Amino acid sequence: MDKFILDLKLFDDERVINKTTSNTPGNDLTAEMKTFYEKVLLENAKPNLVHQQFGKKVPIPRNSGKTVEFRKYKTLPKALTPLTEGVTPKGDKLSVSTVVATCEQYGNYVMMTDQLDLYAIDNNMAEATELIADNAGATLDTVTRNELHTGTNVLFAENATTHETPVSRADLTSANKFTPRVAAKAAAIMKKNNVPTYDGYYVCIIHPYVEFDLITNPEWVGVQEYTDSNVKKIFEGEIGRLYKIRFVVSSEAKVYKSTGGETDTDMDIATYGCLVIGKGAYGVVDVEGGALEIIAKQKGSAGSEDPLNQRATVGWKITGYTAKILQEERLLRVECASDFSDVDDAN
Repeated sequence: MDKFILDLKLFDDERVINKTTSNTPGNDLTAEMKTFYEKVLLENAKPNLVHQQFGKKVPIPRNSGKTVEFRKYKTLPKALTPLTEGVTPKGDKLSVSTVVATCEQYGNYVMMTDQLDLYAIDNNMAEATELIADNAGATLDTVTRNELHTGTNVLFAENATTHETPVSRADLTSANKFTPRVAAKAAAIMKKNNVPTYDGYYVCIIHPYVEFDLITNPEWVGVQEYTDSNVKKIFEGEIGRLYKIRFVVSSEAKVYKSTGGETDTDMDIATYGCLVIGKGAYGVVDVEGGALEIIAKQKGSAGSEDPLNQRATVGWKITGYTAKILQEERLLRVECASDFSDVDDAN
């Protein structure tokens, strides 16, 4: 067996032991002492996208144009006049109204250079694909949300203490929150309009800051407390219910900035648009064959447009999509404030 003799005095340097640096022998390895790099990237915060799930799904067949027409028959008035024996009554006429929706094309992409691919430590194509997919979902959710907020039926939340009801968004103050009484009032309006339900319940899309006001109320029934058999499935984002309204939460719920208020402290508060939805209120339309697609182009795929193979792209496209309110009376927007109204921003 070979034996090695080490002279330990070679490591016994007073200048090193006493932590002095002048004339210290040995190598300078500072450049090699790298900060540890976590290769698993932090996941982006993603919104809960819920606005499309309650729409009536309407596909347009391929090669049938980009416009769809919905037809609705007007309800006949009650026939309260008694018939006269042997006399044929005048009768009524059918009346049909139409709603037209036109599909639009949406898309986005990001570009990556050859140098990014060569030098970057992360797999940028994979990360870009995930980001692009998220961007597509958020875009289409917002397109749908914005259409729903063009509805004309609005209920302004009453003052939680005095029960006074504002007549406009400018009259809302921090005291006008979404309470169980407001939920009961919204349900009553929907019932009065004979709006059909989802298995006995209406649905309301709310912001997380409105959720805070509701779930802290003792009347709140959380989703884990459901006991009736009418609820056949739990909706995406569903958190609980009050007075025949099931609530779904999303950070993408609409936030307005009010410019009213009774006092200086209530000026420019955030106002939350909460959508109470009945079955058949709106349609979600896409074109057959024009569905959402993720498109990746590698370096050099552009031919003479990329003669030095410098660029790659990844993007998304949907050739035909739109959302459209079909029956106004089946959609009610509740506008309210919350405990966070003074710090939130419009979206």
